[in-house]
Amino acid sequence: MDLNSLNRRRFIEITGGGALAASISQLNASGRQGSPPNILMILVDDLGFGDLSSFGAEDMRTPHLDKLMESGTRLDNFYSNCPVCSPTRAALLTGRYPDLVGVPGVIRTHEDDNFGYLAEDAVLLPSLLKKAGYHTALVGKWHLGLESPNTPLDRGFDMFRGFLGDMMDDYYTHLRHGINYMRNNRESIDPRGHATDIFSDWGIDYINARSAEKEPFFLYLAYNAPHTPVQPPEEWLLKVQRREPGINENRAKLVALIEHLDQGIGRVLEALEKNGIAEDTLVVFASDNGGLLRVGASNGSLKGGKQNMSEGGIRVPACAVWPGKITPGQRNSTVSLTMDILPTLCEIAGLEPPGSIDGISLAPALFEGRLLSDPRFLFWMRREGNRYGGRIYYAARYGDFKLMHNSPFEPMRLYNLADDPGELSPLEEDHEMYRKLFQALQLHVQRSGAVPWQRR
Repeated sequence: MDLNSLNRRRFIEITGGGALAASISQLNASGRQGSPPNILMILVDDLGFGDLSSFGAEDMRTPHLDKLMESGTRLDNFYSNCPVCSPTRAALLTGRYPDLVGVPGVIRTHEDDNFGYLAEDAVLLPSLLKKAGYHTALVGKWHLGLESPNTPLDRGFDMFRGFLGDMMDDYYTHLRHGINYMRNNRESIDPRGHATDIFSDWGIDYINARSAEKEPFFLYLAYNAPHTPVQPPEEWLLKVQRREPGINENRAKLVALIEHLDQGIGRVLEALEKNGIAEDTLVVFASDNGGLLRVGASNGSLKGGKQNMSEGGIRVPACAVWPGKITPGQRNSTVSLTMDILPTLCEIAGLEPPGSIDGISLAPALFEGRLLSDPRFLFWMRREGNRYGGRIYYAARYGDFKLMHNSPFEPMRLYNLADDPGELSPLEEDHEMYRKLFQALQLHVQRSGAVPWQRR
């Protein structure tokens, strides 16, 4: 039995099979006209584990995200599938390890700096949700392809208003390498204003337009913030500097950018309330990877940051909220990944996810407060150029044991996160779990070796 099948069997054992599905069906039947809920998936970019007030940031004011974290289930052990952007987004939309769908690294404009190509046979979440009658939309950052067949409309979304590329060189001009990647569906557009405000406005426009429709909607709202360049509106920066005397300039800019993002998300959530559909809408929130330390991000007590396989690079804030369905104030310590979102949403929508996926549904954790404690083998990967030489580096985990390195040119180290959450004291290489994780990772590498990641 391969690792994927083993993980799936264990999940069925701990969830109790069809009982939960029946319970979710009852929840859906109690909603708007018996439909499954609207789904608002909010993904932010490079938000550190310690960069919300509710996660310990004393110099930060994030009331809207703090309230969201308290309004449902906060996932305290949620991990991005990669310490950088594209792979995590591929995992979110496919429910698979990103290197198994051709995205082990970042998809970029220039061929010599590109390390991914989304597999054309990968089935994406919007295509699945459409089978349950959903209208599907992406507002914001795509970052999984710059041209057909790997654009949002080609991959299942009914509507796209946003940015095809990776990072913006400027939050106001919205260009990358001097190229305009802003689109309204397939049309090039040149909107005015800060990207965070634009994406919030477009998200609100979509909610307003769909609120009276009978069919449920799936809105994937993917912000660029707080990714570099750290460029908050001037008035937000001045507000932080007045409130926090003596704050480091880099930190002040990042705090302001995050607080501005929080305000935008608050406006989007308010639109659900104003349209009377908050109770018919499941909201999921997460970051695509940890915070970037060199621009002043905080990952709390976690070691490392973005680009690292250390905890600070991959452990991120996350929660799920559905008023009246998910009990507010819950905190769940289930170890979960971005790729688990797809099967979770499929189950809630009454769909059977593809059998090839690697994620598991988190519905028992969200609706029943269960701790899904039966461990599974988990893997992280990143392929990159420059000082990495186009090579790949990994992390693997089973239970509390984690095997990792932060460069393809350094040895792997084993940690017991239960005893050593700061990853300060590596265990010996002859430890039994070193061998088990190393062998499991080798099997994963063999699986991923059959998947092309270069552009055709």
